[in-house]
Amino acid sequence: MASSLAHRWMASAPKLLSVLRIVAGFLFFLAGTSKIFAFPVGMPGGLTAVFPSQVWIGGVLELVGGALLIFGLFTRPTAFVLSGEMAVAYFQFHAPSSFWPTVNNGVPAVLDCFIFLYLSAAGGGPWSVDALRKR
Repeated sequence: MASSLAHRWMASAPKLLSVLRIVAGFLFFLAGTSKIFAFPVGMPGGLTAVFPSQVWIGGVLELVGGALLIFGLFTRPTAFVLSGEMAVAYFQFHAPSSFWPTVNNGVPAVLDCFIFLYLSAAGGGPWSVDALRKR
């Protein structure tokens, strides 16, 4: 019985990969809508990022990249670019204030960086446009 349950759980890994991609993409998409459209909440003071600032460019990457990840379209290259964006964000904005991510509020950036790095290697999973295009 236990091995049957374990086998079914392990067999769900490809579907959970798709769930991870969809959730991470949606949360990243929301980060972009906050910066570009002040939705569901704006940046400090309710503002949006100013074109063509670095924050605006990051917001566009988050908006477009998040949408591509939600659908699983061009997952590998998109996730690779977003992983790099999060590495830059961490080292430029978080790391200078402290070495520790829990102190410098960089935990989300580090997690996003490594989730996207994983997705760049693993792909979008079975519930993705990329998987449909391979058929």
